[in-house]
Amino acid sequence: MAIARPIQIRFERYTGETGIAPAKPPRVVTPQERPALVERAERLLRERDAVLVAHYYVHPDLQDLAQATGGTVSDSLEMARFGHEHPAKTVVVAGVRFMGETAKILNPEKRVLMPDLAAECSLDLATPAEEFSRFCDAHPDRVVVVYANTSAAVKARADWMVTSSIAEKIVGWLHGQGRKVLWAPDKHLGDYVQRVTGADMLMWNASCVVHDEFKAIQLEELKALHPGAKVLVHPESPRAVIELADAVGSTTGIIQAAERLGAKEYIVATDGGIIHQMRKRLPGVTFIEAPTAGKGATCQSCAHCPWMAMNGLHNLIETLEGAPGHEVLVDPEVGRRAKVPIERMLDFAAEHLPTFRGSGDA
Repeated sequence: MAIARPIQIRFERYTGETGIAPAKPPRVVTPQERPALVERAERLLRERDAVLVAHYYVHPDLQDLAQATGGTVSDSLEMARFGHEHPAKTVVVAGVRFMGETAKILNPEKRVLMPDLAAECSLDLATPAEEFSRFCDAHPDRVVVVYANTSAAVKARADWMVTSSIAEKIVGWLHGQGRKVLWAPDKHLGDYVQRVTGADMLMWNASCVVHDEFKAIQLEELKALHPGAKVLVHPESPRAVIELADAVGSTTGIIQAAERLGAKEYIVATDGGIIHQMRKRLPGVTFIEAPTAGKGATCQSCAHCPWMAMNGLHNLIETLEGAPGHEVLVDPEVGRRAKVPIERMLDFAAEHLPTFRGSGDA
């Protein structure tokens, strides 16, 4: 039995100090055992009246399984919405913990399971609810806008929740109303939204361990080697990287940009897991992962979220077979309050952006 070694991931706390959180990848799947595991997972999903919703960043095995069994591969909000609209009584979320919580918030009547409840997110980890609530209390004149990559408790303290595809539109609208914004948690996305909208924004300090590692100098060197390639960048990336982009967009937005621009080569500055879907949609096109470290340097994520990697076929099957410790639970009162900023965003989208489908959180 192949076992992946646990690793310790460094992330920046809101204080600027370094935090450390473990990431324990699941058992490695060999090519010989993969077909039997996939067949077993398909059977269990049917027997448990369960639907699998997978994020763009998880392993291709889970993306393909979700699509083959009537589930979906998308961003976290659309995962939650899909689970709500699907008739299955159980929603299995292949992603990180805040995604499971969002699914439960929007689907309190359903059972929500995850292959590993310890799959974290550095943005979530860097935004502890009590400290964030005190920060908000200290600035009562500001509208609290939080990114989807936060805990249920942090969402419950917010006025609005946003995804990266709608953040600039909502903040721009608030700015037009003369409102000042308290933004959390991603400082790079916040900087991008502030530059686009001109809004008065007070920033929390946090970043994604994947996107924060993209390097502008190395990206310029890679562009020189591939002069015909278009650069697609997620706005959680540093400003210097965003400034080199041919298109800046959410996860879904990056896929759509590749379809729209019509290039033969793309350099992609987001989690490399998304390239699986891009290759399926655009066969024959070359996709290159953006560089995350300089020559001779090491990287933590290397363009792949270590916590997304905790989802695998083995622990998915254990989850479906009823192993304890896989159900997502959200305090009902916290869930009720957290649902308010999410629904506020969805109502805004329905009025101002009728084609919006929640695309674009991490």
